[in-house]
Amino acid sequence: MKRFGKTIAVISMILLTGVFFGCSKEAPAADTAGAATAEKIKMGMSFQDMNNPYFVTMHEAVEEAAEALDAELYVTDARHDVNKQISDIEDMVIKGIEILLINPTDSVGVAGAVETAKKAGVIVVAVDAQAEGPIDSFVGSKNYDAGLKAGEFMADYLKGSGKVAILDGIPVVPILERVRGFRDAVANYPGIEIVDVQNGKQERDFALTVTENMIQAHPELDAVFSVNDGGALGSLAAIESSGKDIALVSVDGHPEAVDAIVKGTAFKATVAQYPRDQVRIGVGIAFARYLGAIVPNVIPIDVKLLTKENAKGFSW
Repeated sequence: MKRFGKTIAVISMILLTGVFFGCSKEAPAADTAGAATAEKIKMGMSFQDMNNPYFVTMHEAVEEAAEALDAELYVTDARHDVNKQISDIEDMVIKGIEILLINPTDSVGVAGAVETAKKAGVIVVAVDAQAEGPIDSFVGSKNYDAGLKAGEFMADYLKGSGKVAILDGIPVVPILERVRGFRDAVANYPGIEIVDVQNGKQERDFALTVTENMIQAHPELDAVFSVNDGGALGSLAAIESSGKDIALVSVDGHPEAVDAIVKGTAFKATVAQYPRDQVRIGVGIAFARYLGAIVPNVIPIDVKLLTKENAKGFSW
């Protein structure tokens, strides 16, 4: 493996900005003065979908990190198509990337692409969503905790009794873990009944239609848990159109969701993630592994419950 001319200090700075400066966009950039290298390392990041402010924030973070490390960066958008993501990764491997950050659209479906990258000697770090296959590390939110916090908040809001629905999403580990955490939380309240589970595909327009159908099928629905804020914003539109008193709880920390919560709408809470931190740490861990360091298999990132009382001013 070629030795990379950047110093460990640069990698440490990326890790520190992620860990200690949270989601702030004003985190200081690494000082790379005097650390020039004759040959740039090639790094790729494959996104499941970039039509979402959450992933736009990640894109910004990986560009900032690549610039700080003077790396050549390739970025692709799978658009929730696992076959396209596999093709994108294979193309980046052909281009000679040495580090791959993968945000899978299907945790199991990308295993073959991960294998291909590893056989080519590429360091592979999964970010935000776990990927099957021989990855070097996974950096992602505590998604079970996110679902648990959402469920506990909803149960408390409903005073332990009510009919709720789950707006599910794509088959990746974070979504499965959020649903598992939510179910475990409400299972402690015998008065709460999960009456429906539908896939909103984490997309606003699709989730709007799905929520309309849920409300029609369950006239006494009291609350909806959405696995992400994108889908939840569609769900919010359906709830407001229905005129019913239905509470909405979600996961992400999307700017529009935060605004809706602060305004006192049916959107009562979201469990915020830190996408900028995940990428910063993912890049730092990947470069450390590239330089031969032993890195953790999993690096969990904390999440935070946002309600009307504390959501104001939150930003990725």
